[in-house]
Amino acid sequence: MIEMNWLVIYPELLLLVLACAVALVDLFVTDPKRRPTFWLTQASLAVVAALHLSYVQGGVTAYGMQDMVVADPMGHLLAFFAAIAVMVSIAYAQPYIGPREMLKGEFFSLSMFSLLGICVMVSANNFLVVYLGLELMSLSLYALVALRRDSAVATEAAMKYFVLGALASGFLLYGLSMMYGATGTLEIPGVFDVIGKGEANNTVLVFGLVFIVAGLGFKLGAAPFHMWVPDVYHGAPTAVTLLIAGAPKLAAFGMTIRLLVEGMLGLAVDWQQMLLVMAIASLAIGNFAAIAQSNLKRMLAYSAIAQMGFMLLALASGVVSGNTLSAGNAYSSAMFYMVAYTLTTLGSIGLLMLLSREGFESEDINDLAGLGRRAPWMAGVMAVFMFSLTGIPPTVGFYAKLAVLQALITTNIDLYLWIAVAAVLLSLIGAFYYLRVIKVMYFDEPPAGAPAVSQGSGVSALLAVNGAAVLLLGILPGGLMAMCRDAIVKALAT
Repeated sequence: MIEMNWLVIYPELLLLVLACAVALVDLFVTDPKRRPTFWLTQASLAVVAALHLSYVQGGVTAYGMQDMVVADPMGHLLAFFAAIAVMVSIAYAQPYIGPREMLKGEFFSLSMFSLLGICVMVSANNFLVVYLGLELMSLSLYALVALRRDSAVATEAAMKYFVLGALASGFLLYGLSMMYGATGTLEIPGVFDVIGKGEANNTVLVFGLVFIVAGLGFKLGAAPFHMWVPDVYHGAPTAVTLLIAGAPKLAAFGMTIRLLVEGMLGLAVDWQQMLLVMAIASLAIGNFAAIAQSNLKRMLAYSAIAQMGFMLLALASGVVSGNTLSAGNAYSSAMFYMVAYTLTTLGSIGLLMLLSREGFESEDINDLAGLGRRAPWMAGVMAVFMFSLTGIPPTVGFYAKLAVLQALITTNIDLYLWIAVAAVLLSLIGAFYYLRVIKVMYFDEPPAGAPAVSQGSGVSALLAVNGAAVLLLGILPGGLMAMCRDAIVKALAT
């Protein structure tokens, strides 16, 4: 461990400077397609991603800013994937936002500021820094949802997101304040030490923990704190839906690990029970509600709720009978699941943007009818994404689900075995609505007068790469799983 100061937050400082530079440069851009702004944003994000990756490979854990910030492989790896997710989201969004009067400098700079909030969250070592990162990310996303000012639906979604997000932030802040009152410290390792010594009031700790778990559940989009997800996914412009559905999930995971695992592992008996209830509720509500959806964005929203439930199962199986022998395996499985889900979501929502055109939003499942004949390779890529979300081999989603189930089964506790069986059965129910999309693409007749699908753009190439990554990481998952395991083990060791 190395004690540093400004060097620890060098990637975040660089991202802040670059985000401000993008906002300033855009003032002088005259190109209506905003190409200089787009490429400057992508180059900036690429530099930040490369910087985080180099730190991951260095494998060093460093502290700075009076121990308020920690730079370890887990934080850098999550920040790297988040930067890549934002890059891909903006690339998918570029052709989509032009005809919808959203192609402004604000879209790019707010996307970068939301990433800055994510990077702050995953490197936080102090309750105040966690909250600072959370608010920076959330406020940027609220503004992005409302960016299409002429859309009443988007404005309504922004209001719902803001009000419910503020409520959830209040829950989290109240829980953190109770935790501070019980332990006398804002530093996450300090909270861990006080809880470990048994010096804190247990009643106050558990009350604070309930509020913290509620706040985390909202940010993850897990039941019963899921009510915002379908409305925001549906109402937001599809480009913003992708920005909400991708990188912020990685941030919520990182925040959960920092607070619950690194800070409150001594209370694992309590928070694991809460996570198990949330996981089963998310799997049930998400999968059953998704069956009734005809709108593809709402279906993917309920799918996201179910997917978060599956990930929570891994987080809830780290501490078994008081020992942490399986913690590294459980938490690395959860991290792998989040990365796999994010990768698949980027492609599935990105394809909806590619199918949309001026004056038409490709949102309903019926809009994909006959896609297998109109654009065979595009239908094939979408099928890969649906197979991955279902958990069918050889996609990365299959291996991710297998890793979570293995984490549950290796606990050798009857309750976890039954939960694993329930998770599999609920996932089988989920297979219905994923496979329905494939059935519509290949077996339904295309609507009369359906236009030809544009297939010659750079976005199409990116979509193909995205689909290939989902397949390749499913066939050869070892490298990514090793990275996740190494990052989690080093985070737990410090």
